[in-house]
Amino acid sequence: MNTAVTEMPAPVVFTQAAAGKVAELIAEEGNTELKLRVYVSGGGCSGFQYGFSFDEVANDDDLRIEQSGVTLLIDSMSTQYLMGAEIDYEDGLEGSRFVIRNPNATSTCGCGSSFSV
Repeated sequence: MNTAVTEMPAPVVFTQAAAGKVAELIAEEGNTELKLRVYVSGGGCSGFQYGFSFDEVANDDDLRIEQSGVTLLIDSMSTQYLMGAEIDYEDGLEGSRFVIRNPNATSTCGCGSSFSV
């Protein structure tokens, strides 16, 4: 009997560009224990908004994604809104920012930091 192991894609994509910027910010803070926490909360002009913070502690129910030596944390409530999303970092003419491309969002505001489902 031959059993093949199929690797499932990550529920959230954390790009190398985003991980690189987070690594740079962590180095500036001087604390190698920091992890990037991404979360969804009520508010913003579209009903929900994205938030980013640094956290030293991962909770038991956090989704953990490793990329280029950086850990991304997403709590279980936020994970349901971010399934299939891509977290990226863009540095362009309009400025530098983290961008979340979320296939679950039915609409987003102009700045991209809030959405509705």
